[in-house]
Amino acid sequence: MRLIDLTVHIPGSSRSRLAISQESEHPARWRTLEFRIYAVFIFITVLIMGWIPITLSSPTHPNYPKFRHRLSQGWMFGRPADNSDAQYRGFRNNFIPLTLAAGAFLLAKFIRTRLHTPSATSHDNTYLLRFNFGASIVMLVALHGTSILKILPILTGNYLISKSFGGARAGPLFTWIFNLGALFMNDRYGGYKFGNMAPSLAFMDSFEGIYPRWHVSFNITMLRLVSFSMDYYWACNASSSAESVAPMDEKQRQAMSHSVASYSYLNFVSYVLYPPLYLAGPIMTFNDYIWQHRKPLSIPRSSVVGYAMRFFFCLLTMEFVLHFMYVVAMKDTKAWIGDTPAQIGMIGFWNLIIVWLKLMIIWRFFRLWAMLDGIEAPENMVRCMANNYSTFGFWRSWHRSYNLWILRYIYIPAGGTNSVVLNTLLVFTFVALWHDLTFRLLAWGWLASLFVVPELAARYVLPESKYGHELWYRHACAVGAVLNILMLMTANLVGFVVGIDGMSFFVEQLFGTTEGWRFLGVAFVCLFAAAHLMFEYREDEKRNGIIRKC
Repeated sequence: MRLIDLTVHIPGSSRSRLAISQESEHPARWRTLEFRIYAVFIFITVLIMGWIPITLSSPTHPNYPKFRHRLSQGWMFGRPADNSDAQYRGFRNNFIPLTLAAGAFLLAKFIRTRLHTPSATSHDNTYLLRFNFGASIVMLVALHGTSILKILPILTGNYLISKSFGGARAGPLFTWIFNLGALFMNDRYGGYKFGNMAPSLAFMDSFEGIYPRWHVSFNITMLRLVSFSMDYYWACNASSSAESVAPMDEKQRQAMSHSVASYSYLNFVSYVLYPPLYLAGPIMTFNDYIWQHRKPLSIPRSSVVGYAMRFFFCLLTMEFVLHFMYVVAMKDTKAWIGDTPAQIGMIGFWNLIIVWLKLMIIWRFFRLWAMLDGIEAPENMVRCMANNYSTFGFWRSWHRSYNLWILRYIYIPAGGTNSVVLNTLLVFTFVALWHDLTFRLLAWGWLASLFVVPELAARYVLPESKYGHELWYRHACAVGAVLNILMLMTANLVGFVVGIDGMSFFVEQLFGTTEGWRFLGVAFVCLFAAAHLMFEYREDEKRNGIIRKC
Protein backbone atom coordinates (compact mmCIF):
# COMPACT_ATOMS: atom_id res chain seq x y z
CA MET A 1 0.00 0.00 0.00
CA ARG A 2 1.31 3.46 -0.84
CA LEU A 3 1.09 4.48 2.81
CA ILE A 4 4.04 2.25 3.62
CA ASP A 5 5.76 1.91 0.26
CA LEU A 6 9.00 3.37 1.61
CA THR A 7 12.34 2.26 0.18
CA VAL A 8 15.75 2.51 1.84
CA HIS A 9 18.09 5.13 0.39
CA ILE A 10 21.77 4.90 1.27
CA PRO A 11 23.76 8.03 0.42
CA GLY A 12 26.62 7.17 -1.87
CA SER A 13 24.90 4.02 -3.10
CA SER A 14 26.17 2.57 -6.36
CA ARG A 15 22.66 2.22 -7.76
CA SER A 16 22.29 4.27 -10.92
CA ARG A 17 19.88 7.17 -11.19
CA LEU A 18 18.12 5.33 -14.04
CA ALA A 19 17.60 2.19 -11.97
CA ILE A 20 16.19 4.20 -9.09
CA SER A 21 13.95 6.35 -11.26
CA GLN A 22 12.41 3.20 -12.73
CA GLU A 23 10.86 2.52 -9.31
CA SER A 24 8.34 5.25 -10.18
CA GLU A 25 6.07 3.53 -12.67
CA HIS A 26 3.64 6.38 -13.25
CA PRO A 27 4.06 9.41 -15.50
CA ALA A 28 3.95 12.81 -13.78
CA ARG A 29 0.42 13.92 -12.88
CA TRP A 30 1.19 17.56 -12.06
CA ARG A 31 -0.37 18.92 -15.28
CA THR A 32 -3.53 16.82 -15.14
CA LEU A 33 -6.86 18.50 -14.40
CA GLU A 34 -7.18 16.50 -11.18
CA PHE A 35 -3.91 17.78 -9.73
CA ARG A 36 -4.47 21.34 -10.89
CA ILE A 37 -7.71 21.31 -8.91
CA TYR A 38 -5.86 19.91 -5.90
CA ALA A 39 -3.18 22.61 -6.20
CA VAL A 40 -5.69 25.50 -6.41
CA PHE A 41 -7.69 24.07 -3.53
CA ILE A 42 -4.63 23.65 -1.29
CA PHE A 43 -3.30 27.11 -2.20
CA ILE A 44 -6.55 28.74 -1.00
CA THR A 45 -6.64 26.49 2.07
CA VAL A 46 -3.10 27.41 3.11
CA LEU A 47 -3.91 31.13 2.83
CA ILE A 48 -6.92 30.63 5.12
CA MET A 49 -4.85 28.55 7.55
CA GLY A 50 -2.35 31.39 7.79
CA TRP A 51 -4.96 34.11 8.07
CA ILE A 52 -6.88 32.53 10.98
CA PRO A 53 -4.06 32.72 13.59
CA ILE A 54 -3.14 36.22 12.39
CA THR A 55 -6.69 37.43 13.07
CA LEU A 56 -6.70 35.66 16.46
CA SER A 57 -3.50 37.59 17.28
CA SER A 58 -5.06 40.97 16.60
CA PRO A 59 -5.27 43.41 19.57
CA THR A 60 -8.97 43.84 18.73
CA HIS A 61 -9.76 40.15 19.32
CA PRO A 62 -11.74 39.51 22.55
CA ASN A 63 -9.19 36.97 23.84
CA TYR A 64 -6.17 39.23 23.27
CA PRO A 65 -6.10 40.62 26.86
CA LYS A 66 -5.82 37.05 28.19
CA PHE A 67 -2.43 36.42 26.58
CA ARG A 68 -1.07 39.97 26.07
CA HIS A 69 1.15 39.67 29.17
CA ARG A 70 2.94 36.72 27.57
CA LEU A 71 4.22 38.81 24.65
CA SER A 72 7.63 40.50 24.46
CA GLN A 73 9.01 43.48 22.62
CA GLY A 74 9.58 42.64 18.97
CA TRP A 75 11.60 44.12 16.11
CA MET A 76 9.37 43.48 13.08
CA PHE A 77 7.01 46.25 11.94
CA GLY A 78 6.55 47.55 15.48
CA ARG A 79 4.75 44.38 16.57
CA PRO A 80 5.33 42.47 19.84
CA ALA A 81 6.72 38.93 19.60
CA ASP A 82 5.51 35.71 21.18
CA ASN A 83 8.73 34.64 22.89
CA SER A 84 6.90 32.56 25.50
CA ASP A 85 8.16 29.11 24.48
CA ALA A 86 10.81 28.45 27.13
CA GLN A 87 12.97 26.15 25.02
CA TYR A 88 13.14 28.43 22.01
CA ARG A 89 13.44 31.54 24.21
CA GLY A 90 16.63 30.08 25.69
CA PHE A 91 18.09 29.64 22.21
CA ARG A 92 16.78 32.92 20.80
CA ASN A 93 17.98 35.07 23.70
CA ASN A 94 21.43 33.44 23.63
CA PHE A 95 21.87 33.29 19.86
CA ILE A 96 24.70 35.87 19.82
CA PRO A 97 26.65 34.29 22.76
CA LEU A 98 26.28 30.87 21.12
CA THR A 99 27.53 32.25 17.81
CA LEU A 100 30.52 33.86 19.54
CA ALA A 101 31.27 30.60 21.36
CA ALA A 102 31.15 28.71 18.07
CA GLY A 103 33.45 31.29 16.50
CA ALA A 104 35.94 31.05 19.36
CA PHE A 105 35.98 27.26 19.15
CA LEU A 106 36.50 27.25 15.38
CA LEU A 107 39.22 29.90 15.60
CA ALA A 108 41.10 27.94 18.27
CA LYS A 109 40.73 24.75 16.19
CA PHE A 110 42.05 26.59 13.12
CA ILE A 111 45.12 27.79 15.03
CA ARG A 112 45.75 24.28 16.39
CA THR A 113 45.46 22.83 12.89
CA ARG A 114 47.91 25.37 11.47
CA LEU A 115 50.44 24.49 14.18
CA HIS A 116 50.20 20.77 13.44
CA THR A 117 53.01 19.14 11.50
CA PRO A 118 51.66 15.95 9.91
CA SER A 119 53.90 12.94 9.61
CA ALA A 120 54.64 11.42 6.25
CA THR A 121 52.46 8.38 6.95
CA SER A 122 49.57 10.04 8.83
CA HIS A 123 46.77 11.80 7.01
CA ASP A 124 44.08 11.69 9.67
CA ASN A 125 42.76 14.18 12.23
CA THR A 126 42.99 11.99 15.32
CA TYR A 127 45.39 14.52 16.87
CA LEU A 128 42.36 16.85 17.15
CA LEU A 129 40.66 14.43 19.56
CA ARG A 130 42.98 15.71 22.28
CA PHE A 131 42.04 19.30 21.38
CA ASN A 132 38.34 18.39 21.57
CA PHE A 133 38.95 16.80 24.97
CA GLY A 134 40.47 20.01 26.34
CA ALA A 135 37.84 22.23 24.72
CA SER A 136 35.13 20.02 26.22
CA ILE A 137 36.46 20.49 29.74
CA VAL A 138 36.67 24.27 29.28
CA MET A 139 33.10 24.29 27.89
CA LEU A 140 31.81 22.19 30.78
CA VAL A 141 33.27 24.58 33.37
CA ALA A 142 31.84 27.61 31.56
CA LEU A 143 28.39 26.09 31.14
CA HIS A 144 27.93 24.22 34.41
CA GLY A 145 30.58 25.52 36.80
CA THR A 146 31.18 23.28 39.79
CA SER A 147 28.65 20.79 38.43
CA ILE A 148 31.52 19.38 36.40
CA LEU A 149 32.33 17.52 39.63
CA LYS A 150 28.97 15.74 39.24
CA ILE A 151 29.06 15.17 35.48
CA LEU A 152 32.53 13.68 35.13
CA PRO A 153 31.95 10.96 37.78
CA ILE A 154 28.80 9.86 35.91
CA LEU A 155 30.70 9.74 32.65
CA THR A 156 33.60 7.90 34.27
CA GLY A 157 31.23 5.41 35.88
CA ASN A 158 29.73 4.56 32.49
CA TYR A 159 33.23 4.21 31.00
CA LEU A 160 34.41 1.89 33.78
CA ILE A 161 31.32 -0.32 33.43
CA SER A 162 31.93 -0.66 29.70
CA LYS A 163 35.64 -1.42 30.04
CA SER A 164 35.13 -3.80 32.96
CA PHE A 165 32.70 -6.08 31.10
CA GLY A 166 34.26 -5.76 27.64
CA GLY A 167 32.52 -8.23 25.34
CA ALA A 168 30.50 -9.94 28.10
CA ARG A 169 26.73 -9.90 27.66
CA ALA A 170 26.30 -8.38 31.11
CA GLY A 171 27.99 -5.19 29.87
CA PRO A 172 25.02 -3.80 27.88
CA LEU A 173 22.64 -4.79 30.69
CA PHE A 174 24.57 -2.90 33.37
CA THR A 175 25.13 0.01 30.99
CA TRP A 176 21.38 0.42 30.50
CA ILE A 177 20.65 0.04 34.22
CA PHE A 178 23.30 2.64 35.06
CA ASN A 179 22.11 5.18 32.49
CA LEU A 180 18.39 4.80 33.15
CA GLY A 181 19.14 5.09 36.86
CA ALA A 182 21.16 8.27 36.22
CA LEU A 183 18.27 9.78 34.24
CA PHE A 184 15.83 9.05 37.07
CA MET A 185 18.14 10.30 39.83
CA ASN A 186 19.03 13.47 37.92
CA ASP A 187 15.34 14.28 37.55
CA ARG A 188 14.48 13.23 41.11
CA TYR A 189 17.16 15.37 42.76
CA GLY A 190 17.26 18.25 40.27
CA GLY A 191 20.97 18.03 39.52
CA TYR A 192 22.16 17.28 43.07
CA LYS A 193 22.74 20.58 44.86
CA PHE A 194 25.98 20.50 46.87
CA GLY A 195 24.17 22.10 49.79
CA ASN A 196 21.70 19.19 49.87
CA MET A 197 24.54 16.68 49.94
CA ALA A 198 26.30 18.42 52.81
CA PRO A 199 25.65 21.89 54.27
CA SER A 200 29.40 22.54 54.39
CA LEU A 201 29.51 22.27 50.59
CA ALA A 202 26.77 24.83 49.94
CA PHE A 203 29.33 27.46 48.90
CA MET A 204 30.04 25.39 45.77
CA ASP A 205 26.52 26.07 44.51
CA SER A 206 27.42 29.74 44.09
CA PHE A 207 29.25 29.03 40.83
CA GLU A 208 26.82 27.08 38.69
CA GLY A 209 28.01 28.42 35.36
CA ILE A 210 26.10 29.96 32.46
CA TYR A 211 23.67 27.04 32.26
CA PRO A 212 23.13 25.55 35.73
CA ARG A 213 20.50 23.00 34.64
CA TRP A 214 23.04 20.48 33.34
CA HIS A 215 20.71 17.60 34.17
CA VAL A 216 18.24 18.78 31.51
CA SER A 217 20.74 18.43 28.67
CA PHE A 218 22.05 15.19 30.18
CA ASN A 219 19.31 13.30 28.30
CA ILE A 220 21.28 13.89 25.10
CA THR A 221 24.55 12.99 26.84
CA MET A 222 23.02 9.70 28.02
CA LEU A 223 22.46 8.65 24.39
CA ARG A 224 26.16 9.10 23.70
CA LEU A 225 27.11 7.11 26.81
CA VAL A 226 25.01 4.19 25.58
CA SER A 227 26.42 4.56 22.07
CA PHE A 228 30.01 4.32 23.31
CA SER A 229 29.28 1.33 25.52
CA MET A 230 27.37 -0.62 22.87
CA ASP A 231 29.85 0.18 20.10
CA TYR A 232 32.68 -0.95 22.39
CA TYR A 233 30.79 -4.15 23.26
CA TRP A 234 30.34 -4.97 19.57
CA ALA A 235 33.98 -4.09 18.86
CA CYS A 236 35.09 -6.56 21.54
CA ASN A 237 33.00 -9.26 19.86
CA ALA A 238 33.98 -8.40 16.29
CA SER A 239 36.20 -10.90 14.51
CA SER A 240 38.43 -8.06 13.33
CA SER A 241 38.47 -4.28 13.12
CA ALA A 242 38.70 -2.26 9.94
CA GLU A 243 42.02 -0.44 9.82
CA SER A 244 42.09 0.54 6.16
CA VAL A 245 38.75 1.05 4.44
CA ALA A 246 37.70 2.96 1.34
CA PRO A 247 35.54 6.07 1.80
CA MET A 248 32.42 5.09 3.72
CA ASP A 249 28.90 6.44 3.85
CA GLU A 250 27.03 7.32 7.03
CA LYS A 251 25.57 3.86 7.54
CA GLN A 252 28.93 2.14 7.15
CA ARG A 253 30.64 4.56 9.55
CA GLN A 254 28.06 3.75 12.21
CA ALA A 255 28.28 -0.02 11.85
CA MET A 256 32.02 -0.58 11.36
CA SER A 257 33.98 -1.04 14.58
CA HIS A 258 37.44 0.32 15.41
CA SER A 259 40.29 -1.40 17.16
CA VAL A 260 39.63 -1.90 20.86
CA ALA A 261 42.41 0.60 21.65
CA SER A 262 40.37 3.36 19.96
CA TYR A 263 37.78 3.12 22.74
CA SER A 264 39.99 5.06 25.15
CA TYR A 265 38.96 7.48 27.89
CA LEU A 266 40.30 10.47 25.95
CA ASN A 267 38.29 9.52 22.84
CA PHE A 268 35.28 8.75 25.02
CA VAL A 269 35.20 12.19 26.68
CA SER A 270 36.04 13.92 23.40
CA TYR A 271 32.99 12.24 21.83
CA VAL A 272 30.50 12.56 24.68
CA LEU A 273 31.23 16.25 25.29
CA TYR A 274 32.04 17.34 21.72
CA PRO A 275 31.20 21.09 21.99
CA PRO A 276 29.24 21.67 18.73
CA LEU A 277 26.81 18.83 19.47
CA TYR A 278 26.85 18.71 23.28
CA LEU A 279 23.77 20.75 24.17
CA ALA A 280 21.19 19.54 21.66
CA GLY A 281 22.71 17.18 19.10
CA PRO A 282 22.23 15.90 16.42
CA ILE A 283 23.31 12.55 17.80
CA MET A 284 26.29 10.77 16.28
CA THR A 285 27.43 7.29 17.17
CA PHE A 286 30.87 6.86 18.68
CA ASN A 287 31.99 4.82 15.68
CA ASP A 288 30.93 7.54 13.23
CA TYR A 289 32.63 10.27 15.28
CA ILE A 290 35.97 8.46 15.39
CA TRP A 291 35.81 7.46 11.72
CA GLN A 292 35.38 11.09 10.73
CA HIS A 293 38.64 11.85 12.55
CA ARG A 294 40.47 8.84 11.19
CA LYS A 295 39.28 9.44 7.64
CA PRO A 296 38.25 13.13 7.47
CA LEU A 297 35.37 14.01 5.17
CA SER A 298 35.67 16.62 2.48
CA ILE A 299 32.53 18.72 2.93
CA PRO A 300 32.19 21.05 -0.10
CA ARG A 301 32.19 24.74 0.79
CA SER A 302 29.09 25.20 -1.38
CA SER A 303 27.24 22.67 0.80
CA VAL A 304 28.15 24.56 3.98
CA VAL A 305 27.19 27.94 2.49
CA GLY A 306 23.90 26.56 1.16
CA TYR A 307 23.11 24.98 4.51
CA ALA A 308 23.87 28.26 6.31
CA MET A 309 21.55 30.16 3.96
CA ARG A 310 18.72 27.68 4.55
CA PHE A 311 19.28 27.98 8.31
CA PHE A 312 18.95 31.78 8.26
CA PHE A 313 15.86 31.55 6.04
CA CYS A 314 14.26 29.23 8.61
CA LEU A 315 15.30 31.62 11.38
CA LEU A 316 13.59 34.56 9.64
CA THR A 317 10.50 32.44 8.97
CA MET A 318 10.28 31.67 12.68
CA GLU A 319 10.64 35.36 13.53
CA PHE A 320 7.77 36.20 11.18
CA VAL A 321 5.56 33.56 12.80
CA LEU A 322 6.41 34.75 16.33
CA HIS A 323 5.58 38.36 15.40
CA PHE A 324 2.27 37.65 13.67
CA MET A 325 0.87 34.46 15.25
CA TYR A 326 0.74 34.40 19.04
CA VAL A 327 -0.46 30.82 19.23
CA VAL A 328 2.03 29.69 21.91
CA ALA A 329 0.76 32.41 24.27
CA MET A 330 -2.83 31.42 23.44
CA LYS A 331 -2.05 27.80 24.19
CA ASP A 332 -0.31 28.56 27.49
CA THR A 333 -3.16 30.78 28.73
CA LYS A 334 -5.96 28.63 27.22
CA ALA A 335 -7.17 31.74 25.40
CA TRP A 336 -9.50 29.87 23.08
CA ILE A 337 -12.83 30.27 24.87
CA GLY A 338 -15.44 31.40 22.34
CA ASP A 339 -13.31 30.43 19.34
CA THR A 340 -14.74 28.23 16.61
CA PRO A 341 -13.50 24.64 16.10
CA ALA A 342 -11.59 25.86 13.02
CA GLN A 343 -9.84 28.56 15.07
CA ILE A 344 -9.01 26.13 17.89
CA GLY A 345 -7.75 23.67 15.31
CA MET A 346 -5.43 26.29 13.82
CA ILE A 347 -4.08 27.20 17.27
CA GLY A 348 -3.13 23.55 17.72
CA PHE A 349 -1.79 23.14 14.18
CA TRP A 350 0.44 26.23 14.30
CA ASN A 351 1.74 25.20 17.71
CA LEU A 352 2.86 21.95 16.09
CA ILE A 353 4.49 23.92 13.26
CA ILE A 354 6.35 26.05 15.83
CA VAL A 355 7.52 22.92 17.69
CA TRP A 356 8.86 21.51 14.42
CA LEU A 357 10.39 24.81 13.32
CA LYS A 358 12.08 25.62 16.62
CA LEU A 359 13.65 22.17 16.89
CA MET A 360 14.83 22.31 13.30
CA ILE A 361 16.44 25.71 13.87
CA ILE A 362 18.20 24.62 17.06
CA TRP A 363 19.46 21.36 15.55
CA ARG A 364 20.57 23.03 12.33
CA PHE A 365 22.52 25.69 14.25
CA PHE A 366 24.59 23.07 16.04
CA ARG A 367 24.89 20.84 12.96
CA LEU A 368 26.14 23.86 11.00
CA TRP A 369 28.72 24.49 13.73
CA ALA A 370 29.90 20.87 13.39
CA MET A 371 30.00 21.14 9.58
CA LEU A 372 32.24 24.20 9.87
CA ASP A 373 34.46 22.01 12.06
CA GLY A 374 34.58 19.33 9.34
CA ILE A 375 32.19 16.92 11.09
CA GLU A 376 29.00 15.84 9.37
CA ALA A 377 26.28 14.82 11.84
CA PRO A 378 22.97 13.33 10.63
CA GLU A 379 20.31 15.83 9.53
CA ASN A 380 17.47 15.67 12.05
CA MET A 381 14.59 17.14 10.03
CA VAL A 382 14.49 15.80 6.47
CA ARG A 383 10.88 16.76 5.70
CA CYS A 384 8.49 19.52 6.69
CA MET A 385 6.12 18.44 9.43
CA ALA A 386 3.18 19.14 7.09
CA ASN A 387 4.64 16.87 4.39
CA ASN A 388 3.93 13.56 6.14
CA TYR A 389 1.15 11.03 5.73
CA SER A 390 2.72 7.85 7.12
CA THR A 391 3.18 7.22 10.85
CA PHE A 392 6.38 5.27 10.20
CA GLY A 393 7.62 7.86 7.73
CA PHE A 394 6.89 10.70 10.14
CA TRP A 395 9.03 9.26 12.91
CA ARG A 396 11.84 8.53 10.45
CA SER A 397 11.93 12.17 9.35
CA TRP A 398 11.36 13.78 12.78
CA HIS A 399 14.59 13.84 14.85
CA ARG A 400 16.22 11.47 12.40
CA SER A 401 19.49 11.07 14.33
CA TYR A 402 17.49 9.96 17.38
CA ASN A 403 15.53 7.55 15.20
CA LEU A 404 18.78 6.05 13.89
CA TRP A 405 20.06 5.76 17.47
CA ILE A 406 16.88 3.94 18.54
CA LEU A 407 17.07 1.55 15.60
CA ARG A 408 20.71 0.67 16.33
CA TYR A 409 20.61 0.40 20.11
CA ILE A 410 17.01 -0.59 20.99
CA TYR A 411 14.77 -1.70 18.11
CA ILE A 412 17.13 -4.07 16.28
CA PRO A 413 18.70 -5.62 19.43
CA ALA A 414 15.16 -6.21 20.76
CA GLY A 415 14.22 -8.22 17.67
CA GLY A 416 13.26 -5.58 15.11
CA THR A 417 10.53 -6.61 12.70
CA ASN A 418 10.12 -10.02 14.37
CA SER A 419 7.72 -8.31 16.78
CA VAL A 420 6.85 -4.92 15.34
CA VAL A 421 3.98 -3.97 17.67
CA LEU A 422 5.69 -4.95 20.94
CA ASN A 423 9.01 -3.39 19.93
CA THR A 424 7.25 -0.22 18.80
CA LEU A 425 5.53 -0.03 22.20
CA LEU A 426 8.91 -0.53 23.90
CA VAL A 427 10.51 2.18 21.77
CA PHE A 428 7.82 4.80 22.30
CA THR A 429 7.65 4.09 26.04
CA PHE A 430 11.40 4.73 26.24
CA VAL A 431 11.14 7.82 24.04
CA ALA A 432 8.35 9.26 26.21
CA LEU A 433 10.17 8.66 29.50
CA TRP A 434 13.45 9.88 28.00
CA HIS A 435 11.81 13.19 27.09
CA ASP A 436 10.14 13.73 30.45
CA LEU A 437 9.05 11.55 33.36
CA THR A 438 5.39 12.64 33.12
CA PHE A 439 2.11 10.87 32.41
CA ARG A 440 1.41 13.27 29.53
CA LEU A 441 4.48 12.10 27.64
CA LEU A 442 3.75 8.49 28.53
CA ALA A 443 0.25 8.91 27.11
CA TRP A 444 1.82 10.37 23.98
CA GLY A 445 4.13 7.37 23.67
CA TRP A 446 1.31 4.87 24.01
CA LEU A 447 -0.88 6.78 21.55
CA ALA A 448 1.98 6.87 19.04
CA SER A 449 2.43 3.11 19.47
CA LEU A 450 -1.28 2.47 19.01
CA PHE A 451 -1.50 4.62 15.90
CA VAL A 452 0.99 2.52 13.93
CA VAL A 453 -1.38 -0.47 14.04
CA PRO A 454 -3.76 0.76 11.28
CA GLU A 455 -0.83 1.25 8.92
CA LEU A 456 0.47 -2.24 9.65
CA ALA A 457 -3.01 -3.62 9.00
CA ALA A 458 -3.24 -1.70 5.72
CA ARG A 459 0.09 -3.14 4.62
CA TYR A 460 -1.25 -6.65 5.19
CA VAL A 461 -4.81 -6.27 3.85
CA LEU A 462 -4.18 -3.98 0.85
CA PRO A 463 -0.65 -4.58 -0.46
CA GLU A 464 0.36 -2.44 -3.42
CA SER A 465 1.81 -5.46 -5.18
CA LYS A 466 -1.73 -6.85 -5.46
CA TYR A 467 -3.94 -3.79 -5.85
CA GLY A 468 -1.59 -1.05 -7.05
CA HIS A 469 -2.87 -1.22 -10.64
CA GLU A 470 -6.50 -0.61 -9.61
CA LEU A 471 -7.94 2.87 -10.30
CA TRP A 472 -9.45 3.13 -6.82
CA TYR A 473 -6.24 2.21 -5.01
CA ARG A 474 -4.59 5.63 -5.05
CA HIS A 475 -7.72 7.26 -3.58
CA ALA A 476 -8.05 4.56 -0.92
CA CYS A 477 -4.44 5.31 0.04
CA ALA A 478 -5.30 9.01 0.32
CA VAL A 479 -8.18 8.19 2.72
CA GLY A 480 -5.77 6.14 4.82
CA ALA A 481 -3.29 9.02 4.72
CA VAL A 482 -5.93 11.41 6.08
CA LEU A 483 -6.59 9.08 9.02
CA ASN A 484 -2.84 8.79 9.66
CA ILE A 485 -2.40 12.57 9.64
CA LEU A 486 -5.27 13.07 12.09
CA MET A 487 -3.84 10.44 14.42
CA LEU A 488 -0.36 11.94 14.25
CA MET A 489 -1.71 15.39 15.06
CA THR A 490 -3.72 13.99 17.97
CA ALA A 491 -0.72 12.22 19.51
CA ASN A 492 1.58 15.24 19.16
CA LEU A 493 -1.00 17.71 20.43
CA VAL A 494 -1.35 15.57 23.57
CA GLY A 495 2.38 15.10 24.04
CA PHE A 496 3.87 18.46 23.13
CA VAL A 497 1.17 21.14 22.96
CA VAL A 498 -2.12 21.15 24.83
CA GLY A 499 -1.91 17.98 26.92
CA ILE A 500 -4.77 15.62 27.73
CA ASP A 501 -7.09 18.32 29.16
CA GLY A 502 -6.65 20.66 26.22
CA MET A 503 -7.18 17.84 23.75
CA SER A 504 -10.34 16.76 25.57
CA PHE A 505 -11.75 20.28 25.21
CA PHE A 506 -10.92 20.35 21.50
CA VAL A 507 -12.49 16.93 20.89
CA GLU A 508 -15.62 18.09 22.72
CA GLN A 509 -15.85 21.15 20.47
CA LEU A 510 -15.10 19.07 17.39
CA PHE A 511 -17.60 16.26 17.88
CA GLY A 512 -20.13 17.97 20.13
CA THR A 513 -21.18 20.78 17.79
CA THR A 514 -22.55 21.06 14.26
CA GLU A 515 -19.84 23.54 13.40
CA GLY A 516 -17.24 21.07 14.65
CA TRP A 517 -18.53 18.36 12.32
CA ARG A 518 -18.56 20.84 9.44
CA PHE A 519 -14.93 21.77 10.15
CA LEU A 520 -13.97 18.10 10.35
CA GLY A 521 -15.55 17.47 6.95
CA VAL A 522 -13.71 20.37 5.33
CA ALA A 523 -10.46 19.29 6.99
CA PHE A 524 -10.90 15.78 5.62
CA VAL A 525 -11.30 17.08 2.07
CA CYS A 526 -8.27 19.37 2.44
CA LEU A 527 -6.10 16.58 3.78
CA PHE A 528 -7.32 14.23 1.04
CA ALA A 529 -6.11 16.69 -1.62
CA ALA A 530 -2.86 17.30 0.27
CA ALA A 531 -2.21 13.54 0.49
CA HIS A 532 -2.42 13.20 -3.29
CA LEU A 533 0.09 16.06 -3.67
CA MET A 534 2.41 14.35 -1.18
CA PHE A 535 2.13 11.06 -3.07
CA GLU A 536 3.02 12.76 -6.33
CA TYR A 537 5.88 14.70 -4.71
CA ARG A 538 7.47 11.42 -3.65
CA GLU A 539 6.93 9.94 -7.11
CA ASP A 540 8.71 13.00 -8.48
CA GLU A 541 11.60 12.37 -6.09
CA LYS A 542 11.90 8.82 -7.41
CA ARG A 543 12.00 10.11 -10.98
CA ASN A 544 14.98 12.25 -9.92
CA GLY A 545 16.77 9.40 -8.18
CA ILE A 546 15.83 10.32 -4.60
CA ILE A 547 14.56 7.44 -2.47
CA ARG A 548 13.73 8.15 1.17
CA LYS A 549 12.14 6.03 3.88
CA CYS A 550 9.80 8.84 4.86
